[in-house]
Amino acid sequence: MSPLLYLQHCLSTNDEILFHPNFQSTDVIGMYTFHQTKGRGQYGNSWKTTEHQNVAFTIAVEETHFKNSGALINFYTAVILRDFIANLTKSEVKIKWPNDLIIKNKKVAGILIEKKARKYIIGIGINVLQKDFIDLPKAGSILTQTGKMVDLHLLARGLFQRFSYLFSLKIPEDIVSDYNKHLFRKDEISVFEIKGVRQNGIIQQTDSGGYLWINLEKDGVRKFFHKEIELLY
Repeated sequence: MSPLLYLQHCLSTNDEILFHPNFQSTDVIGMYTFHQTKGRGQYGNSWKTTEHQNVAFTIAVEETHFKNSGALINFYTAVILRDFIANLTKSEVKIKWPNDLIIKNKKVAGILIEKKARKYIIGIGINVLQKDFIDLPKAGSILTQTGKMVDLHLLARGLFQRFSYLFSLKIPEDIVSDYNKHLFRKDEISVFEIKGVRQNGIIQQTDSGGYLWINLEKDGVRKFFHKEIELLY
């Protein structure tokens, strides 16, 4: 059986991959669909997608592939996905901390990483051909942002091939630097919300612990973890 399975529909590829026939016996397996009905994003958020216009993709990787570098898998995944989409579209792609991909100020992809049964379950949602985002003003797709029509099957297969190869290698020592190089709105004045209060600030960097460092207008340089601060643009 192929290590990459296509499903006509499912609730969530991150959940469905646990029932893959080779889940326990194979180091790296993948699954994708164009019709996911209950996709999940970070922190319990939902990932809404239009049927047969976008890709929901999950790759499960044995934890031993990363040895003592598990804490950096988020950076590695984001950089691999960024490079893949940038190469595919020949466009500038940015990483919005912690796990979103941005083209021309619109979110086109998101990442959800979980750990189950000694495997990292890496879920990726990519908006590919969708044109209507009337209820999601900050979202876009590869088509809306670049004008490029992409075959959904070829995208999913290419993504699996790329991840399978790079996950077989050691995480680069400069991965945090690579992540910061493509960090969305780095060194630009932005508006943030902290506990309901808005404040201007400038993103400086992320660190290997996953923290985002921001020089705030009123509070000076502070670091934040996920959900402690929101970038409003």
